[in-house]
Amino acid sequence: MGVALWILALGLMPSLLSLWLLRRREAQIQARFRQAIDFTSIRTQRSEATPLHSDRYYLEGVGYLVGDISCRYNARSGYIRCAVNPEGPCEGCRYYEPR
Repeated sequence: MGVALWILALGLMPSLLSLWLLRRREAQIQARFRQAIDFTSIRTQRSEATPLHSDRYYLEGVGYLVGDISCRYNARSGYIRCAVNPEGPCEGCRYYEPR
């Protein structure tokens, strides 16, 4: 009887070990996902709190705008300056065309 239990336990060991390793790995993956989500939310909050561009200004009735509003290519957006030079700066841009 003792030998039969020993063989049964020995036969179940690989399955139990595999199950334990699987659960451990899932816990590690979940922890990494939580860490990535926390990092992303902190980074988003920080970027919303500080202005992205030094040439950002508020226009009554429109909201925040970035870049030189007199340029033909200005996106009139608070997020990008224009389609041809979204990162800026507007000063010295070779695509600048006044309206």
